Amino acid sequence: MRKQRLSVDDVQGAWAIVPTPSKSNASDWRAQDTVDLDEAARVVEQLIAAGINGILSLGSLGECATLTWDEKRDFMRVLVEAARGRVPVFGGTSSLSTRESVRQTREAAELGVDGVMLGPPMWCAPDVPTAVQFYRDLAEACPDTAICVYANHEAFKFEFPRPFWAQVADIPQVICAKYLGIGALVPDLRLTRGRIRFFPIDVDYYAAARIDPESCTAFWTSGAVCGPQPVIALRDAVAAAKRSGDWTEAKRLGDAIGRTYQTLFPLGSFKEFSVYNIGLEKARMDAAGWMKAGPCRPPYTLVPEPYLEGARESGRRWAALHAELGQAAGTASAQGRSP
Repeated sequence: MRKQRLSVDDVQGAWAIVPTPSKSNASDWRAQDTVDLDEAARVVEQLIAAGINGILSLGSLGECATLTWDEKRDFMRVLVEAARGRVPVFGGTSSLSTRESVRQTREAAELGVDGVMLGPPMWCAPDVPTAVQFYRDLAEACPDTAICVYANHEAFKFEFPRPFWAQVADIPQVICAKYLGIGALVPDLRLTRGRIRFFPIDVDYYAAARIDPESCTAFWTSGAVCGPQPVIALRDAVAAAKRSGDWTEAKRLGDAIGRTYQTLFPLGSFKEFSVYNIGLEKARMDAAGWMKAGPCRPPYTLVPEPYLEGARESGRRWAALHAELGQAAGTASAQGRSP
């Protein structure tokens, strides 16, 4: 039986972006079948057990550009099977053309994904009419599949300006967007008229929720696979603050998460981070020790060692926060009260 398409109201809480875990030989261009499917299934099961609200996959740190279609398909199949309908699962079908993204999205839907995270084709920098038409065509071709706009301006050579958001908000399949920064959040929310749920990153969620508590009800997190406790605690603290008006704990958690990011961005630059995004995120995750992200696939295997050490330190800081909050939650549970 065909699933009912997700709506914007279904997008709530903490959504984990998972990497595509790799086998030990994945950095060799000769390697085939590089996805550690057992680790992928374990991670999804543990994220859901921890309370994560949704799964996003196959973006840049998911190595969408360096996987074969067979690897992507098998990975999405495992995500769907592991989730077993308990939370929404979004695959990733970004490509160099509309036709290829349509083909992949249709096959992903057959596998049972609830939606796709999708950026515009990136060979040539698109203008606004081209980017909007891409999403219109995808929605027409795949009317039963929800779309998350993958709004990474470095990856897709596109700034995702306000006229873009005003127009894609009229496409019913576009229900959410992976969103970077909050500087333009207020006008973008106004232009989309409640039709698109913007996902800020975990470290921006406290500030976004203060800006617009009614609209900002979900966020994305790659940190969840460094240990989910910090983002679960943040989600719940923001929800509690919306009810009580006391934002003290939500701010404390947002600041604590922010401290883990201090060493992740080389030279403090998102642009420089984007050059080495995959290697830095995987180094962060492996150093945290909650999951085995594994080596990068070629050609994105070379990262300056000082940058990698900054990423590892970020992972260690996150792991320490995860452990601290887990202990606090355990103590509170033993005493019969909420942390």
